Parts: sequence; structure tokens; C-alpha cells
Amino acid sequence: MEHNDATAVPPPPPPSSAASQEDRTLALITHLSGIVLGFIVPLVIWLVNKDKADKGFLNDQAKEALNFQITLLIVYVIGIVLTVILIGALINLAAWVACIILSIMAGLKANEGVAYRYPFALRLIK
Repeated sequence: MEHNDATAVPPPPPPSSAASQEDRTLALITHLSGIVLGFIVPLVIWLVNKDKADKGFLNDQAKEALNFQITLLIVYVIGIVLTVILIGALINLAAWVACIILSIMAGLKANEGVAYRYPFALRLIK
């Protein structure tokens, strides 16, 4: 019986040997932009490039960044709701630190041409 869960193991990344330097740089910017702008830049990059066959690496990394930023948005909303019992501030602080560290790691890997997978992210955009 197949179990298709949004939190299941992420799909393997596409081969990145064909990724141009421009695509790798855009993937870097896509991941790093999440620190300041949330899901906006990954969404725009994905929507612009989703139908371009030659942009497979960039499309994959934009979807990965978008899924991670959507996951963080959900965590931030939960944290805001839980500020009533004072644990929400800790949740939001942990999510913010995770965002900074993981986005930098993802950006560096993407710039090297390595498709990065976040350790936790709801895979809503496939």
C-alpha cells in the first residue's frame, strides 16, 4: 500500500550537471531571499520558470524554497497563536534561526550546482 504524505521523504533532486551558472545564481538568490521576503521570491521564480524545460534545476530549487517558506509561514502562525501561553515566542525564534541557517546552507549548495533538500518542509508544491 503506497503512502503519499506531504511530509514523506523528499523526491530525489534532478541531475544538476546541466544547470547553468545563471540558474545556480538565481537558485542562490531564491533560497536567500526567503530570509527577508518569505515565500514571495520563490513563488515568482517558480511561476516564471515552471514551464521552461531547460530550467529544471532552477524550477526544482524554487519549489523546494517555496515549500520550505510555506512551512515556516505555518509555523510562524502557530507561534503567534501560542504567544498566549508564552511558548509562541520560542517557537518563532527557533523557526527564524532555522530559516537563516537552512536558507544559507541551501543557497550555498544551489550555487555549487547541488540540488538541496530542506530537512523538514511540507511538500505542497510538487
